Amino acid sequence: MAAGEGYAFFSTPIGECGIAWRGDAIVGVQLPGATQAQGRARMAGRFAHLHEATPPAWVADAMRRIAALLEGEADDLRDLPLDMSAVPEFNRRVYEISRGIAPGRTLTYGDIALQLGDKGLARAVGQALGHNPFAPVVPCHRILGAGNSGTGFSAAGGVATKLKMLEIERAQLGGEPGLFD
Repeated sequence: MAAGEGYAFFSTPIGECGIAWRGDAIVGVQLPGATQAQGRARMAGRFAHLHEATPPAWVADAMRRIAALLEGEADDLRDLPLDMSAVPEFNRRVYEISRGIAPGRTLTYGDIALQLGDKGLARAVGQALGHNPFAPVVPCHRILGAGNSGTGFSAAGGVATKLKMLEIERAQLGGEPGLFD
């Protein structure tokens, strides 16, 4: 294993998350698994070329910030460096738009499709978000189905986890009161 790469786990209000890094960029972030053992096995499988390691200071700070976000702190995490070299170009575009959604705000798959230039891309947007290797740094939980429905979330717990994360952020739909007000 080269210096400056590895993965680590950290506690958050929704469970144990994982983060992987190489050099000066994050190569993956993972929301909790159904169990801690499943989450750890998934991380080891996703990053078989890396080993669990003590994170450098900048990764430890990212871990702290992600945990704080999942406690309700309004941090968009946009400045965290992500290595998207293995991510398809379309997905990169979707992730960049997604990263622009502030905590407590939401868009729909169709909104993102329109920003990409074609409302017909809504399903492709959903598929890209289903392969998001950086949740919640790329906040796929802030993207809802048509009519602001809480559909589609591939993390353990599915839509219930998505809604919990939105509840933590006191999510608002446009100028309306929060989802949980």
